[in-house]
Amino acid sequence: MSSGTVSRRLRDLREDFDQSFAEPARSHDEEHLELLTIRAGGRPYAIRLSQTSGVHPDRPVTQLPGPQPALLGLAGFAGAVVPVYDLAALLGHPVDEVPRWLVLAAGTPQLGLAFHELDGHVRAATSDIIRESGDEAGDGRRGSLRGLVDLPGGSRPIIDIPATRAMVHALAGHTQATDEGNAP
Repeated sequence: MSSGTVSRRLRDLREDFDQSFAEPARSHDEEHLELLTIRAGGRPYAIRLSQTSGVHPDRPVTQLPGPQPALLGLAGFAGAVVPVYDLAALLGHPVDEVPRWLVLAAGTPQLGLAFHELDGHVRAATSDIIRESGDEAGDGRRGSLRGLVDLPGGSRPIIDIPATRAMVHALAGHTQATDEGNAP
């Protein structure tokens, strides 16, 4: 590669870099949802990416004894100790194996939700939301589901993280004090 080619390439890279700051920042697209597609207890679900602060595979969780079978234990994240719950158990599914994946819920108090498989990341049109729903089963467990999203391969219930956090606090006998509301 000649020095002239390298110089042109460097100039082009600098111009592209500078141009990226001249363009307006991308605004949140309200016509689309960014979703994580997962499986918990062998069933497909979706989680709004905006309600999470991280996804981690094979994170060590220190088990805790206690009366709540959904509580897997505690995990450390950036110096903080976070309770980790089995999402399949919270949703009322039998739990046959230890979940591999862990999603950190955005907001406070901190919460980790473990699930079995990460299918991927999708961007879905808000028009693909089939319906919004609350506690369809009437037992509180399904109260963490908010709607269905129609995706290739079938519809998936959407897990609402703030509602799941409220359910965990109710199971633990605590009142909930958070810095967030139930986000759409």
